[in-house]
Amino acid sequence: MSQTFALSCPLPITQHKNVVMGHGSGGRLTAQLIHDLFLPAFDNAVLNRLDDQAVLDVGASRVAFTTDSFVVTPLFFPGGNIGELAVNGTVNDLAMSGARPLWLSAAFIMEEGFAMDELSQVVASMASAAAAAGVSIVTGDTKVVNRRSADKLFITTTGIGVVPEGVAISASNARPGDVILLSGTVADHGMAVMSKREGLDLEGQILSDTQALYSLVAAMLGPAPGAIHTLRDPTRGGLGASLCEIAGSSNIGIAIDARAIPVRPEVKGACELLGIDPLFVANEGKLVAFVEPASAETVLAAMRATLEGRDSVVIGHAVEKHPGMVVMRTEIGGTRIVDLPFNEQLPRIC
Repeated sequence: MSQTFALSCPLPITQHKNVVMGHGSGGRLTAQLIHDLFLPAFDNAVLNRLDDQAVLDVGASRVAFTTDSFVVTPLFFPGGNIGELAVNGTVNDLAMSGARPLWLSAAFIMEEGFAMDELSQVVASMASAAAAAGVSIVTGDTKVVNRRSADKLFITTTGIGVVPEGVAISASNARPGDVILLSGTVADHGMAVMSKREGLDLEGQILSDTQALYSLVAAMLGPAPGAIHTLRDPTRGGLGASLCEIAGSSNIGIAIDARAIPVRPEVKGACELLGIDPLFVANEGKLVAFVEPASAETVLAAMRATLEGRDSVVIGHAVEKHPGMVVMRTEIGGTRIVDLPFNEQLPRIC
C-alpha cells in the first residue's frame, strides 16, 4: 500500500513571545522589531528615516546625533577591544551623515568582580581612540550590577557632530545610476572576534579593522560634497545587510559583483570553515558609498589617497530594475538575490 507525503519547506519563525538573539543581528528579525514595535511607539519624521544618526536643525546649524551600545565578547580581540570599538563605532555613525564628530558621552555597566586592570586598559584605549578621532568624551555614567547579571562590561556611547553646509547624505538618497564604492576588505572585524572566541588556530592572523572613518569621509567630500548621496558603515549585519537597507530606503535596485568585493584570504578561509557568508559579517572600519556617476572616479581617487581608503574599489551600481532588491553576480558568473538573513550568524560581535 503506497503512502503519499506532503513535503514543504519550513519557513523561519518570525513571531516570538520573547526576545531571541536574532533580534540583535541586524537582519530580518531586527528590522521586524524596529518596524513593528519601536517605530509605531516613537513615530516621528527624523526617526522614520532609519539612518544610523539623526540630523537635526539647531538654529542655523545642522547637528548629527547618534547613540550605540557595545556588548562584544570577548572584550579584547585581535586588533582592538571594546573601548576603542565604542569610540570608533560612534564616530563612524556620525561621519556617515558627513558630520564632523565633536563630542561623545560614555556610560559603563560593569559587573561586580570585573578586573580593575582590564577596565583600565579599556578606558586607556577609549582615550587614545578619541584623541585620534579628534573628539572629546565630555560626560558619562557608571553603574555596577551583581555578579552574573552582565558579562563583565557593556558600554553605551552617544555622539554629537556638525554637518557641513551643502551635504545631504542619507540611506534614502541613493539614486539609479549611482556608482557603489567600498573602502576595503570585508568581514575582518567579525572574524577576528569569532576566531578569538572560538579559539580557532588559523593560518595567518586575522585582525579587526576597527578605525575612525571621518578623515576618509572628509577626503571624499572635499572634491564633490554634493555628489555623495549615501554613506553607510556596514557593521552589524555586514555589507549585505547595509545594501538591503539602502535598497529599501531609497526604493532602488542594486547590482553588485561578488568578484569585486575584496576578502582577505585568511578571512575567506575562516568563513568557509565556519560556513559563514562574509557578506553578512560585521566590519568596524569600512564604508560603502553611493556616488553620482560623473564624480565617481574623482571620489574613488580621493579615497585611495587616504590610509583608511587605500584599498577602495567599485563593487556595483544602483539601478532602476528590481527596486528594493539587491542582486549579485556570483564568482562563477550566475546571479543570486542578496536578502537579509533571519537568524544571527555571529552574536555579540559589536
